[in-house]
Amino acid sequence: MSDCNTRIIAPSVLASDWGKVGEEVRRADEAGADWLHLDVMDGHFVENISFGPQFVGAVRPHTELTLDVHLMITRPDKYLPMFIKAGADRITVHVEADHDVSATLKSIREAGLRCGLALNPATPFEDVVPYLDQIDLLLVMTVVPGFGGQSFMEKETMPKVAAAKEFREANGLAYHIEVDGGIDQETVKIAGENGANVMVAGTSLYGKPDMKSAIEEMRG
Repeated sequence: MSDCNTRIIAPSVLASDWGKVGEEVRRADEAGADWLHLDVMDGHFVENISFGPQFVGAVRPHTELTLDVHLMITRPDKYLPMFIKAGADRITVHVEADHDVSATLKSIREAGLRCGLALNPATPFEDVVPYLDQIDLLLVMTVVPGFGGQSFMEKETMPKVAAAKEFREANGLAYHIEVDGGIDQETVKIAGENGANVMVAGTSLYGKPDMKSAIEEMRG
């Protein structure tokens, strides 16, 4: 596992031009991205519908970057095999979803992938504590998932990021702390100061004509 204090920039493919996804994936790759983040939404767990395993499979041949797949779906356990087969490197599931969290994390790991756990802004940090010794990554959502263009929810989410870092250090664990939602060249600093090291960003990277300099600025 890469060092959980190293900053990792993960452009969100959700914000790319899907009509030319191969080019958009290569653009992020050439701009110096570390991972690619893929947000899967089922229209049930969240209000929005994005894409499924076929889309992940369509991205895979265009890059050797880590595919960081975030399942915002009600039954992640049921659909795991499809995303594993599609070429995901990491799969993150929600603590709020309808599944046996430990069993799902174990299935991801047994398939040879890295596993992550996500929590929404309204979910208390205590809800993920029982699983923190079973994960490679904790994703703290910094907006309410499913709706684009929201502002970074600093007050509600940064205490959780700080608590996750404190818990990791107190217990000798090594999970990454990822943030997703409203991350740009300014909010990345706040997230980093609180202990996040994986920065998922959509329009603040894909929306810039020069993605390379946008990534470098975000890297600090």
